[in-house]
Amino acid sequence: MYIPRKADKELEKWKADSKHKPLLIRGARQVGKTETVREFGKKFDHFIEINFEETPRLKELFSGELNPASICENIAAIFRTSILPGKTLLFLDEVQECQEAIASLRFFYEKMPGLHVIAAGSLLEFALSEMPTFGVGRIRSMFMHSLSFSEFLSGAGENQLLDKVRGASPAKPMNEVLHFRLLELIQKFMCLGGMPEVIATYLETRDLRQCQQLLDDLIISVQADFTKYKKKTPVSRLNEVFQSAVLQAGQKFVYSRVCTRATNNQVKEALQLLITAGLIIPVTHSSSNGLPLGAGANPQKQKMLVYDTGIFQRILGLDLTDFLLSKKFEAINKGNIAEQFVGLELIRSASCYQNPSLNYWHRESRSSNAEVDYVITVSQEIVPVEVKAGTKGSMQSLFLFLKEKNLHKGIRISNENFSVYDAIDVYPLYSVENIKTQ
Repeated sequence: MYIPRKADKELEKWKADSKHKPLLIRGARQVGKTETVREFGKKFDHFIEINFEETPRLKELFSGELNPASICENIAAIFRTSILPGKTLLFLDEVQECQEAIASLRFFYEKMPGLHVIAAGSLLEFALSEMPTFGVGRIRSMFMHSLSFSEFLSGAGENQLLDKVRGASPAKPMNEVLHFRLLELIQKFMCLGGMPEVIATYLETRDLRQCQQLLDDLIISVQADFTKYKKKTPVSRLNEVFQSAVLQAGQKFVYSRVCTRATNNQVKEALQLLITAGLIIPVTHSSSNGLPLGAGANPQKQKMLVYDTGIFQRILGLDLTDFLLSKKFEAINKGNIAEQFVGLELIRSASCYQNPSLNYWHRESRSSNAEVDYVITVSQEIVPVEVKAGTKGSMQSLFLFLKEKNLHKGIRISNENFSVYDAIDVYPLYSVENIKTQ
């Protein structure tokens, strides 16, 4: 079962663009890169897929001179398929296993601009970091993440409900019946996460136990990949840091809390490898005194997100029955899963041609200790965002931030319906995507 992705429309535009560049699809393992390209390949007369992990001998096609015409002639002979500009899609999967193939992309742009070429890989960032250059200006990167809630709704056939969400706003709340229906769906989605295989299995079988088993399988495969990250970094340390990132969710990541004999620098190195792999996403403290937010960022103060809430809750060991049956948001938000979800939705809602960073704000003082979960930009304005448990709360940190930064608008995300409290716009959890489109 293929679930339509946000990237599908972008791929269609790319296909129609006479000046298209070779496309490099980047993202963590199992987020749907390969299936998305295969589905897209159906729109071409000819589709050729080379997986360098499955068939390493095909690396020889890219040895020696990287002449696109010669490469394509050999590929066409091996696969007995025509390679014709405008009619053939050439897909190089797990391309991190063949750096020469990555290097060849720039020459496809220069010498065979009419041919549609896509490359992808799960551990691609490691290969790119070892290359002095990979054709900047001649290659376009597309970033993919696990499924967003809107993609989940679309895959579940809830397109009318999705349209209702997109049409709602703080000034135009959802119908209460639809609101509670969406709360049930978002609760389930946060538990399942957005890994395409898990969601497709759920939509086909409605078997939550089977979905949990798939999540366990994914976690094992993710950990098995640790051996490929860096030879001098022990797998045990990567496991410890990954587990610690889960346990420290929702708070500043502290190196000394990682249960290991490693030094802070060694823990930092392991953490950076996990970030490079896309398994951990940092949320960096920003003074938020002006734009861009990164100018005021302090990398010494970071919170960590796990790249998927399903994997997050599975590692955390949340009780699935309690999670799904509870009607209290406090139970649903165990382990700060709602804060994790909101951060991931903010990333997913960005352009697929951007690799956005996340920021938060924290002030420590004896008289006033305040924290805002996320600080974002909307229409070139700084906007603080808090994720609250329940439907009530003083929002003191939000108001303090607005006063200190002389800003006029904040956002609260919770399980309540769209509404407005003074300077605070309220968005339900299921509508994070709306924030930057309204």
